[in-house]
Amino acid sequence: MAAPKKGRRPAGAPGRPGRALALILIAMVALTGGMFATGELTPRLGIDLAGGTSITLKAKPEPGKPNAINKTNMDTAVGIIDRRVNGLGVSEAEVQTQGEENIIVNIPRGTNEKQAREQVGTTAQLYFRPVVTYTAGTPTPDATPSPKPSAGGKDPKSTPTATPTAGATTQGRAVTDGLKKAPTPTPTDNASKSPDKSEKPDPAPSPDPATAALEKKFAALDCTKKTERVQANLGVKPEDPMVACGKNNAGEWEKYILGPAEVNGKDVDDASAQFDAKRGIWIVQMDFTSAGSEKFRKITSQLSQQQPPQNQFAIVLDGEVVSAPSVNTTLSANAEISGSFTQESAQDLANILSYGALPLSFSEETVTTVTAALGGEQLKAGLIAGAIGLALVVIYLLAYYRGLAFVAIVSLIVSAILTYTIMTLLGPGIGFALNLPAVCGAIVAIGITADSFIVYFERIRDEIREGRTLKPAVERAWPRARRTILVSDFVSFLAAAVLFVVTVGKVQGFAFTLGLTTLLDVVVVFLFTKPLMTLLARTKFFGQGHPWSGLDPKRLGVQPPLRRTRRVTAPIDPKEA
Repeated sequence: MAAPKKGRRPAGAPGRPGRALALILIAMVALTGGMFATGELTPRLGIDLAGGTSITLKAKPEPGKPNAINKTNMDTAVGIIDRRVNGLGVSEAEVQTQGEENIIVNIPRGTNEKQAREQVGTTAQLYFRPVVTYTAGTPTPDATPSPKPSAGGKDPKSTPTATPTAGATTQGRAVTDGLKKAPTPTPTDNASKSPDKSEKPDPAPSPDPATAALEKKFAALDCTKKTERVQANLGVKPEDPMVACGKNNAGEWEKYILGPAEVNGKDVDDASAQFDAKRGIWIVQMDFTSAGSEKFRKITSQLSQQQPPQNQFAIVLDGEVVSAPSVNTTLSANAEISGSFTQESAQDLANILSYGALPLSFSEETVTTVTAALGGEQLKAGLIAGAIGLALVVIYLLAYYRGLAFVAIVSLIVSAILTYTIMTLLGPGIGFALNLPAVCGAIVAIGITADSFIVYFERIRDEIREGRTLKPAVERAWPRARRTILVSDFVSFLAAAVLFVVTVGKVQGFAFTLGLTTLLDVVVVFLFTKPLMTLLARTKFFGQGHPWSGLDPKRLGVQPPLRRTRRVTAPIDPKEA
């Protein structure tokens, strides 16, 4: 018989179980420590378990684009809204189409739910427009539309999230003659002062009817009323000037006259919030596409030569001015917006710039609040179902495998700890949230994990039936059981992966949990169950086949080998022969 190669362990060798058990123990301690380090001690819950908000958006047909509402544009809008909402760190916000012209957005209750709801409502296209004039404060229908240039170059625009200051820059697209046609006087250094009645301005040509109508709309606009803010821009084309509203840092509404838009959100390649350590402030860094860079260079070249407020560039989303920083120099491929940003407000603006350009406009049809009470009942029912299933598995193991049930139960506990800690850490890590289908996936995984134990136990019992003792039986059964377990788990994982790819919404939660627990099943069986069996085989209770060990040779139908005895025969009497 050929001796085994040097350095290679024979098939029946016991291996080093202590190392494997130490490794999985270290992993459990590290994952638990990670939970306390991040402050996340429970998994995040989805909207069906934690409650939240469900928003229905309806696509609106745009003038001159009767066929714009199609599957391609709807799918594009879903992707952008999904990135916009989840870009805030909202856990498992669901965005999907319903019918041909509706989009459903489900936002679970969480720390960023309010921000997400605000950004979901701003679903129109993103435009960059030059500022022609504006009125500060809280305008009313009686407010006089007098232009107020920023003092000292300070940007007068203050949004609810940020107020760009002197030195702020932005990117844009070349503004053509449309800016010259905007109905506003050119501000001077004394524009903020009361005009001298003795001084008469130079005669100017009478405005055309369109300009007069825009000035009238500007004077009558009341930005404190949402209906007026919405109706002010209905039917306005990107190439036309417009009036718009925006909030300053004090929460007061300001109204603007803006020039034609020649840059839209599609020209923005990326935007990110960054902390400038040198100045100790938060800034928003923007990058444009190659085509947008050229447009941006032209417009910043023109705006940088203008006096305030004509050197400002308004970022308009859904007809509302989000920010209007000043342009002080010619820029090209990238730019920076700086001001009194907080981390949250800088991230909000960067998120809008990154994901604001939608191919369609939408109206908010319904907003439904989902209470956590229903989700709590569903979670309770799911946990009860899981507890019943686990109890049935334990009863079966105890009745059939007796002492071996201890190995299976401890292995299930280890698997549960790993699953719980990983799901908890995946919340802040990738935004994973536990929904009801995911809970179902975890319940199904109990059976998959128990099946792996049963395969291994039956292989061991088969070896014992062949007459081997427990130590060699544990080692000789492992290669055959390992192959079967890997094939079974691979099929289960493959099904979960396919289900995750081809489905959307909550079904993905089921597939993700099923795939995760299947992988953990392999880890637990290899690093815990097998090494634990190797150690238990060295004990008297299991090694000698105690009747309650589950490995009793008599219960398994093994006949002990009969001892051979020498037969003693009496001598034959010659008389009897």
